[in-house]
Amino acid sequence: MTPSADRGLKLAIVWGMPTPWKQSPLNVLRGSMIGAVETVPGVSGGTIALVTGVYGRIIDSASHLISGLRLLISDGLKGRGLARAKAQLRAVDWAVVLPVLVGMVVGLLLAARLLEPVWEHYPQQAFGLFFGMILVSVVIPLRAMESLPRGRDYPLMAGAVVAAWLLTGLPSGDIPDPPLWFVSIVVAFAVAALALPGLSGAFVLMIVGIYAPTLSAVNERDFAYLGAALLGAIVGFGLFVKVLQWLLQHRRQATLAVMTGLMIGSLRALWPWQDGDRALLAPSGDAIGLVVALMVVGAAIVALIIFVEARFAGTDPKSLVAPAPEPAEPAWPEREPSEDEAPTRPRQPR
Repeated sequence: MTPSADRGLKLAIVWGMPTPWKQSPLNVLRGSMIGAVETVPGVSGGTIALVTGVYGRIIDSASHLISGLRLLISDGLKGRGLARAKAQLRAVDWAVVLPVLVGMVVGLLLAARLLEPVWEHYPQQAFGLFFGMILVSVVIPLRAMESLPRGRDYPLMAGAVVAAWLLTGLPSGDIPDPPLWFVSIVVAFAVAALALPGLSGAFVLMIVGIYAPTLSAVNERDFAYLGAALLGAIVGFGLFVKVLQWLLQHRRQATLAVMTGLMIGSLRALWPWQDGDRALLAPSGDAIGLVVALMVVGAAIVALIIFVEARFAGTDPKSLVAPAPEPAEPAWPEREPSEDEAPTRPRQPR
């Protein structure tokens, strides 16, 4: 047994989790962290998925699920059977996806209720905590690269830093009563940002001006608004995740370089000292000591999570963002020869 497998077995014994489904409580906790931070402008749920070690499996499973549903409809309508759809759906890591989804919903609902007063009364302290967390998280895509960044990776990384820096510096203003069609379109782009570490879906909503209405809709159970948002989320995630999976499989090094740049550039949004127009200020005020301490705490939390995932779960850093290759789709079954037809034999080489 390899050392990594031995560490994974030890973790399973300690937690009493001999099968993937028995890790559901841990995956629910991971999902709740992802869902909770999606209510925080500037913090990416994709980044937290990277930190907790489920990013690759979620992207891979989402891609298979989308392909399975597409084939289920197209092949069903054309009378081709369900073999290809079943193959894709079987490739979904349900033991991870379902608990993570449950946790995301719970985390989103709780955070929408609990974080609202925190952001209102202690914004600097909250930004300090998350700044430290994201700062250390930058090492995750770097560790997952096949090699150290090469010459061609640096321009991609720099471009992503500049793009995220400029995007997170845009001023925002709320739209009191946005039309539902507009909500669907904006949420589609926000969910695409959710899937990419370094980009915050909540921040996209804030820039466009529907962050506050969306948070109110969650707290007040406005099902018409939430239905429009859900429709946009399904469309956005369905269109973007296949592209992202292909990039991770075929352009891995370049994609990870862009992810690293986006995460570095997004730190601008979390700088605790900003004015109303998002201009960066020098550290000041009576709370500066507490804010810096929370930065250190946030950095230590992420460093500890990375260590635990790598040490006890036997996680290979290169597996964190590398979805498994697409399974080969079964070919259409050939027609069986009738009794009047002689079975064909393979031609023997001369």
